[in-house]
Amino acid sequence: MGLSVALQMDPIGSVNINGDSTFRIALEAQERGHSLFFYTPDKLAFVEGRVIARGFPITLRREIGNHVTYGPETEVDLATCDVVWLRQDPPFDMGYITTTHLLDLIHPRTLVVNDPFWVRNCPEKLLVLQFPDLHPPTAIARDLATIKAFKARHGDVILKPLYGNGGAGVFRLDPNDRNLSSLHELFTSMSREPLIVQKFLPDVVHGDKRIILVDGEPVGAINRVPQAGETRSNMHAGGRPEKVGLTQRDLEICAAIGPTLREKGQVFVGIDVIGTYLTEINVTSPTGIQELERFDGTNTAERIWQVIEAKIAAR
Repeated sequence: MGLSVALQMDPIGSVNINGDSTFRIALEAQERGHSLFFYTPDKLAFVEGRVIARGFPITLRREIGNHVTYGPETEVDLATCDVVWLRQDPPFDMGYITTTHLLDLIHPRTLVVNDPFWVRNCPEKLLVLQFPDLHPPTAIARDLATIKAFKARHGDVILKPLYGNGGAGVFRLDPNDRNLSSLHELFTSMSREPLIVQKFLPDVVHGDKRIILVDGEPVGAINRVPQAGETRSNMHAGGRPEKVGLTQRDLEICAAIGPTLREKGQVFVGIDVIGTYLTEINVTSPTGIQELERFDGTNTAERIWQVIEAKIAAR
């Protein structure tokens, strides 16, 4: 079954072909006989009843420095595609949100992965709040007094932007820290959004586990270990990926959230687990499938396409 697949993503010419999950998903699609069309989010538009994108048909290969060949630039009515991938990286701002509204207009006749309505309504750090028995003590607030009171109760906390990504803007404030007011002033001068503050989890020194779920089912995990002297374990921030298995607690977390992810059309999800706590549910552009494949041979991209092809065949 050859499908027409559109990729809404950041520039594909500059991706790390040995680490980027979208590249691996697209390469798997090509190997399965599907055709690929690439465009960036700024080339998505609504014009007189049609959702269109200006971009390029592409051919991919795993060859560093020569991994993509572009066809002629063309305009595509996305309603004529079988699958559209919503895969650009955050920030999860109004530009990002607007793309989900536009893609809503063609989904589900064209299958948009992940479902744009629920990507919009399930931000990474907010969806987790629906599972109070799984996440660490958390507060979401813009009010400084509320954040100070939370810190007074828990002593050692992590403060970060609510809609950030990749470890950017993440600060650990231990009991002796004197910078909370200054950081609050800095953040609130830059944005009107609330902040998220969580109790610091000492288990992060052993790693921040990224568990990959496909259609609500866990397929494997990698551990991301922070550099010495660093709190953040994100690979964008220098975290080191390591092979790791799934614990009984990990499986309990996946069993608790899996039905919700499946119901909301979140086919490809990466959750973050520190110790026994679920900290984030990443639905925008999760990473980690190439590392997982190298560590234990799990072909997550194949499983993703099996699910998508089954959904389309069921129609």
